[in-house]
Amino acid sequence: MSEKDVLEQWKKSSIKIGSPTNILAALTSFIPVLWLCTKYDCWPPLSTVLTAWGLIAASFGAFYFVEPISYYASLGLSGTYLSFLSGNIGNMRVPCASLALDVTESKPGTIQAEIVSTMAICGSIVTNLIATTSAVIIGGAVLSVLPAFIVEGLTKYASAAIFGATFGNFATKYPSIAVFAIAIPILLKLFSGFSAAMIIICTVFGTLLIARVMYKKGMVK
Repeated sequence: MSEKDVLEQWKKSSIKIGSPTNILAALTSFIPVLWLCTKYDCWPPLSTVLTAWGLIAASFGAFYFVEPISYYASLGLSGTYLSFLSGNIGNMRVPCASLALDVTESKPGTIQAEIVSTMAICGSIVTNLIATTSAVIIGGAVLSVLPAFIVEGLTKYASAAIFGATFGNFATKYPSIAVFAIAIPILLKLFSGFSAAMIIICTVFGTLLIARVMYKKGMVK
């Protein structure tokens, strides 16, 4: 079999396993709520449910479209299913997958990249599970003895540092695209008055469009 045939078979198997697994996880997440409402007969009105969903959609609806598209190059197909099932995508799965692809010099869209990113994400999930369990057991005791400024730094700036490091990793490879990726949100924030969700959408799809044009013109490889 050629590499293309292997990749196609990989994608078919990933979809066959990943789609029902993620759908099942989404459906089973309602079990605690359904049990409580049934047990105590406290069903909320449909209007309340729709209002709550609307508030969540207004705040995070942009991520429904932005994250699967913007993260796909690093995560791959199977990695995308694994990441959305396990969570911590931006601050854990994407950096781990990106670093693994960088170290192994794997080109996105190849079977090697799919396997490498999947193995990296699986490793991060196991490590994350161990670390999270340990944090639950001893995290409170450790934080209680740390200076206040360290605790504040960990709680406020850890995610920003991770995203910054991930951006820096890609910026060194594609500096001409990175200029637009950082300039678009800054300009929109300063002059447009757009919401955070709209800025994210414009930044992601705007950068993708610019990268596509530059690729077509041979300005990036």
